[in-house]
Amino acid sequence: MNTYSSKLVENAVNELSRLPGIGKKTALRLALHLLKKENIIANNLGNSIIDMRNNIRFCKECHNISDSEICEICANGKRDKGVICVVEDVRDVMAIENTGQYNGVYHILGGIISPMEGIGPNDITVGSLEGRVSLGKTKEVMMALSTTIEGDTTNFYIYKKLKGHNIKITTIARGISVGDELEYADEITLGRSIINRTPFESTL
Repeated sequence: MNTYSSKLVENAVNELSRLPGIGKKTALRLALHLLKKENIIANNLGNSIIDMRNNIRFCKECHNISDSEICEICANGKRDKGVICVVEDVRDVMAIENTGQYNGVYHILGGIISPMEGIGPNDITVGSLEGRVSLGKTKEVMMALSTTIEGDTTNFYIYKKLKGHNIKITTIARGISVGDELEYADEITLGRSIINRTPFESTL
């Protein structure tokens, strides 16, 4: 039996509930909230999502989300281009930027090696990372992946790929608990882990 008095509301609830962390009750609350507001609020929300989805770009250097060909971080002349921080996704960039303790650039892998999920080395952007390093302008690659088996596996794979280059390869300090993901770490702990990063060889 249909519990909604409007098919339009039902459709809106179904679409909202597809979002992560949004159940049917929350989706209904959001839909009804939008109904109470002026049309321009709902229109602005819808248009901003459509505009983002249709026009977002990915930085050709680091794969970060961007409004242009090169993201703001890579285009910033005050950033240290000689240090590349390797992260799994965009949320990790945001987490590290919030600490205010890092002034280099990033490389977003777009995932981590996970045979259980069918993600192999060719499914992430290790190749373009190696290409950046091969240009000879990099002095350090800092790996900041989650402290999970998959994260450690990816760290080791990257280390093997890059160890022939004349660069320092480091990893964030283990202030982040084993099994934790960067986006959930508090800013102070994450900031200290970056400052106190260690040579990757010492973790082998």
